[in-house]
Amino acid sequence: MSEPLWKPDEARVAASRMRAFERFAAEHHGAPGDANAQTFHRWSVECSDDFWRAIWQFGEVIGDGPGSTVRKGDDIRACRWFPEARLNFAENLLRRSDDATAIIAIDEAGRRRELRFDALRAQVASLAAWLRARGIVAGDRVAAVVSNSPEAVVGMLAATSIGATWSSCSPDFGVEGIVDRFGQIEPRVLIAVDRYGYGGKVFAPIERIGEVRAALPSVEQLILISGGEGAAAQTKAAADVDDATWFHDIVTKPPDTPLTFERLPFEHPLAVLYSSGTTGKPKCIVHGAGGTLLQHLKEHQLHSDIRHGDHVFYFTTGGWMMWNWLVSALASEATLVLYDGSPFHPGPERLFELIDRERIAVFGVSAKFIDAVAKQGLRPGERSGFTSLRAILSTGSPLVPEAFDYVYDAVKRDVQLASISGGTDILSCFVLGHPALPVYRGEIQAPGLGMAVDVFDDDGTPTTDSEGELVCTRPFPSRPVMFWNDEDGSRYRAAYFDRFPGVWCHGDWMRRSERGGFVISGRSDAVLNPGGVRIGTAEIYRQVERLDWVVESIAIGQAFEGDVRVVLFVKLREGEVLDDDGRAAIRRVVREHASPRHVPTRIAQVADIPRTRSGKITELAVSDVVHGRPVKNVGALANPEALSHFESREELRD
Repeated sequence: MSEPLWKPDEARVAASRMRAFERFAAEHHGAPGDANAQTFHRWSVECSDDFWRAIWQFGEVIGDGPGSTVRKGDDIRACRWFPEARLNFAENLLRRSDDATAIIAIDEAGRRRELRFDALRAQVASLAAWLRARGIVAGDRVAAVVSNSPEAVVGMLAATSIGATWSSCSPDFGVEGIVDRFGQIEPRVLIAVDRYGYGGKVFAPIERIGEVRAALPSVEQLILISGGEGAAAQTKAAADVDDATWFHDIVTKPPDTPLTFERLPFEHPLAVLYSSGTTGKPKCIVHGAGGTLLQHLKEHQLHSDIRHGDHVFYFTTGGWMMWNWLVSALASEATLVLYDGSPFHPGPERLFELIDRERIAVFGVSAKFIDAVAKQGLRPGERSGFTSLRAILSTGSPLVPEAFDYVYDAVKRDVQLASISGGTDILSCFVLGHPALPVYRGEIQAPGLGMAVDVFDDDGTPTTDSEGELVCTRPFPSRPVMFWNDEDGSRYRAAYFDRFPGVWCHGDWMRRSERGGFVISGRSDAVLNPGGVRIGTAEIYRQVERLDWVVESIAIGQAFEGDVRVVLFVKLREGEVLDDDGRAAIRRVVREHASPRHVPTRIAQVADIPRTRSGKITELAVSDVVHGRPVKNVGALANPEALSHFESREELRD
């Protein structure tokens, strides 16, 4: 058995929020005293009602509840949590109103802003009053095309204080990508940033907002956030969009009415996030306020050991679920450190410089970021001891063993490196860190408390010694409350429960370690995940097939140098040959109409594309061929001979 790369000392374990919760649960809810992590996790699953009631109490949830009933029903697909409770998400995040710092925001140009808790609350009050005055009520949708900024946080909190449902995406999306998402949920309010910086360049999405608004007839109010400096930037942007109100003008005006919070049922829709659009437009995944709050309180305070006053950072955009996860740290009375821009501008040390400067205790990035700085030979630990830093979190894609070596060699030896994994589907984690457990090379430390995580083989049998599907076998409160416009729930059930009836199948390929941790090797479905960003193949196809010389296309994620890269195969019109100009045209149309993240790394021509007998192209079969794996169900293909076109492709070797 290998030695751990890191092990917490006894004093650190004793002072952790995890230990405090274990004592609380033992005293008030019959949890086993002095239990090891595995025994305590087993209690949290087998006595889930007691566990989640304890989370409500320990996390000091503000609201009417929890009530006498924790859960109605045992069906993971449809049970109801805390049916007697009422709460408001924003009220719990705005529990502080003092003059301590709530948000520190830095952009790549070096602009730094601070927002105190009392000022944050005042801005939320002003925007909420403005929305109420225009008839926005609980259940309405507020959509936002925003950068990672204080304005985005204020917008979300103002909307949810009313009980409106929030939905956001990043400003690098094209018009079609935005409309494909927001067009389904029909927002009454659209908030948009007029410009943002990335990689030393300034981009102006304001040029697309008029087109977006025209495609969203439900929008009654448009609010513009100025990403530039001063009135000149606002004046120029205003000329491009009629009938817009400036965010700054709203939040600097004292509200006509005091800030109030609509306490609503536990599963009231808090936010809409989006699937990757593998088979069409992205699915609209609706998350409830109560389940999201409880999960994030648990993951922040217990698994991440976030404490009152800690400075917490995660590199994210306004369109990734980790943005929602980060902002919820306000409910644990932490200070958010936001960064907007390229993590490598002006150099690869950019994010590491923030740790000492902003006294960051919990520092979160993607696995791809760690891999990138390692390849560049960056050794930030030689320039600083990072004395404030207790934990480094990584998500988005599997953290390879070599990345663990790099962190402990080049960044900091005495730090908890926690690879965490869950996703947009649950707006939280299935497996993640544990502050009282050692860190082993290449492994995720533990399952989330209250999450009945298991590994199933193809027959639906739990396996402890081989890879299989990551599943969850019992109810948990952060499952989606529904998909939008899925009246009979059929799409929701098909997304997670068709593989193993009554069991959540997440689509990750995973195995248990001999120590009780987990190793995730990648996705088991057709969703692409380069650099930790989930990408749906259908979003790529729609753009590529705008080109009249492209007949059809198929995209897969190819495992490459510890990550995943997008590979696109195209079938062209008869007589056409793919050359460098053609590849450039494909990349350009994908970048302009989807996003830079959707642009394939490799593009190759094929004579035919395999499809099932029902006429669907089959990404999984192509992926198996490219990776040298046997295709499991060749008999389901109408043209299995097409698979030969994907074998031993020279262009996929480097």
